Amino acid sequence: MSDPYIRFFEELTLDDVPSVGGKTASLGELARIGAGVLVPDGFAVTAGAYRRTLEDAGAWGPLRAALDGLDPSDVADLQRRGAAARRIVHDAGLPEEIAEGIRGGYRRLREEYGEDVRLAVRSSATAEDLPDVSFAGQHESYLNIGGEAALLEAVRRCFASLFTDRAIHYRFDRGFDHFSVSLSVAVMRMVRADLASSGVLFTLDTESGFRDVVFITGAYGLGENIVQGAVDPDEFLVHKPTFTMGSRAVLRHRLGGKAIQMVLGPVGENPPVRNEPVPDEARQRYCLTDAEVLTLAEEALTIEEHYGRPMDIEWAKDGIDGRIYIVQARPETVASHTSVTSFETFHLGGHGTAIIEGRAVGAKIASGTVRRVRRLADLRDFEAGDVLVAETTTPDWEPVLRKAAAVVTDRGGRTCHAAIVARELGIPAVVGTGTGTADIADGSRVTVSCAEGDTGAVYAGDVPFSVERTDLSGLTRPATKVMVNLADPSVAFSTSFLPVDGVGLARMEFVINQWIGAHPLALLHPERVQDADVRRRLAALTAGSPDGATFFVDRLSEGIGTIAAAFWPKPVVVRMSDFKTNEYAALLGGTGFEPREDNPMLGFRGAARYGHPAYEEGFALECAAIRRVRSEMGLANVIPMIPFVRRVSEADSVLQRMKELGLERGVDGLQVYAMCEIPNNVIQIDAFAARFDGMSIGSNDLTQLTLGVDRDSATVAFDYDERDPGVLELFALAIAGCRRAGIHSGFCGQAPSDYPEVAGFLVRQGIDAISLEPDSVLRTMRYLVTEEDSLEASSAPELLPEPALALPDL
Repeated sequence: MSDPYIRFFEELTLDDVPSVGGKTASLGELARIGAGVLVPDGFAVTAGAYRRTLEDAGAWGPLRAALDGLDPSDVADLQRRGAAARRIVHDAGLPEEIAEGIRGGYRRLREEYGEDVRLAVRSSATAEDLPDVSFAGQHESYLNIGGEAALLEAVRRCFASLFTDRAIHYRFDRGFDHFSVSLSVAVMRMVRADLASSGVLFTLDTESGFRDVVFITGAYGLGENIVQGAVDPDEFLVHKPTFTMGSRAVLRHRLGGKAIQMVLGPVGENPPVRNEPVPDEARQRYCLTDAEVLTLAEEALTIEEHYGRPMDIEWAKDGIDGRIYIVQARPETVASHTSVTSFETFHLGGHGTAIIEGRAVGAKIASGTVRRVRRLADLRDFEAGDVLVAETTTPDWEPVLRKAAAVVTDRGGRTCHAAIVARELGIPAVVGTGTGTADIADGSRVTVSCAEGDTGAVYAGDVPFSVERTDLSGLTRPATKVMVNLADPSVAFSTSFLPVDGVGLARMEFVINQWIGAHPLALLHPERVQDADVRRRLAALTAGSPDGATFFVDRLSEGIGTIAAAFWPKPVVVRMSDFKTNEYAALLGGTGFEPREDNPMLGFRGAARYGHPAYEEGFALECAAIRRVRSEMGLANVIPMIPFVRRVSEADSVLQRMKELGLERGVDGLQVYAMCEIPNNVIQIDAFAARFDGMSIGSNDLTQLTLGVDRDSATVAFDYDERDPGVLELFALAIAGCRRAGIHSGFCGQAPSDYPEVAGFLVRQGIDAISLEPDSVLRTMRYLVTEEDSLEASSAPELLPEPALALPDL
């Protein structure tokens, strides 16, 4: 079209931001990509049309007067002036030339899609979706528009929304002149997501800034509910490197509540959209199939490659044609700016009473006075440093959110408005708590912690916390490989920024406890569970899965896969389950499947369980999870490790059983390690080393069994010390045996994390790798560099002097 005020998407590129704004220019750019990226057709009402409208109406003078001398911190004054500015712009009307151009564009869309086509009319400011500022949610959009009169009115309202209170405040804070920013309007065919689903995706992890995943959220109906935080969406992760190598598997799923869905009303109805409850059966299903998730991931990678930076993308599935459309794409402006040369860690210094939990946003901690906001009038009482507690937040609240120490909401997921703003402001938020506004007392003091993984908590009172900041840019790496011990997949992405060589110990039993919570045999055989209430809880836990076995394998593989993806392609050593019988029994449904033992630490644990009739089915599920991670997910950096192998014949039995279960050492590059944690492992180190690709010394059990000290007993704790000369001698013999056999020697026990001098001793013995707790990695690395610098060639192990131990008063 030759109309200077109307331009269709096919005519636009990113170079047109000054005339059509970032949102619409990006839609034009997307439409040109092709390669399977579908964009609904539409046109832009240009920024020139906005300026022409105000000029013809003589509105510039009154508009400047309305905003002259504005103090955005005065909420009441901001509201009055913003309303006056919006009224001036709206009342300017539309020149007939521009109105006729809009009608012409509408006619073309009706010819393309049919007379009953419904429209989305969306604001697009000329300063919007820039690389460093998003302007997300600052201006208005109007949905389900039909008819010329309604379309023209929606365009006028979009023009006026350049002066929403939140947009005025946002521009002021970021140094934008109100009159240097103009507003364009995107008029586009509305994807019928009301009959299907929609959502938001990011080409990185929004919490950590980890760039090797695509993070997808979705819910039924129109996407406004996700953005506004009105619904808890489904979440999906896809690992980019293995996806591009050909693995077609979703790394991780999380089923959201999806309690409501936004649908369209009849054209002309006010309001044009409404929320309806989602049937229970649909809530138990994901809003996307895995195939659709992978299609979205492929489109996301295409878009990211085209733009050359991490992206924030809105998608919508059309319930009529079944296709997935991209309806917006803009640069991600928060997590992608996370520094990779500095490491900041928040640590709780005490244990408060948890009032409520939800989804953690931002790995930080903050304390403050609760200010519960139930209506707009409550915002006037909000003071700097308060903790905002509300059902949800809206873009109108942004001036107040900038003063908050933290945010807590009843509703919403990791891509809701509260989450997006909290990340941008660098404050912690706990979203989707369900009942936060009811359970947290107004005016009380609380501590909001998002530094403990995916789950955020609100603690009563002021719980002490500290912040550790480390500059990694000048860090010298030791020659000895330093790895990390990890149990919680939810912190894997953030932990991966540590300068380590992989994961030396990923504890499978911790993943089972945190991500599954039920005994594998209870999931496999719920009919054997005697307690009816436990059976009901098992059924609720596995709702949406074909059976308990599938649930266990899927959840375990996703937990392990998340850790493996975080450190890809570095090795991730996954220890097969090493619960003791009392710990297994504590899992949901576990009591009927475990024997009672007087000393579980020395009982039915580790390798002894794996081929035993009492647990062989459980071990088969564990192996199925490892096999799925390596084969389906493509994460071949996973190395299974067998714990507590008492005898050589037991090692042979376990390896044979793994072979039968599809995990044969040497096939498809599979390595198998074993723990070296029993004196017999050291005494027969040559025999054990001949059967495995690596041995990892577990100082906790090896110390216990060498000194004859029950490490669970506080009474004899004075006799438990990994620095004892006899224990150190066994460490040295094990390392020497691995070197003789030419296999990997590692150390994953607690000792080097607690005692740097033990780490130094291991280096002098020629250990290949030391695996540490995350909070001791940097400190121990510095120690090892010093130790290596001063190391003199020696073939004999250097034993540390026996520590002086004080006897307790029994």
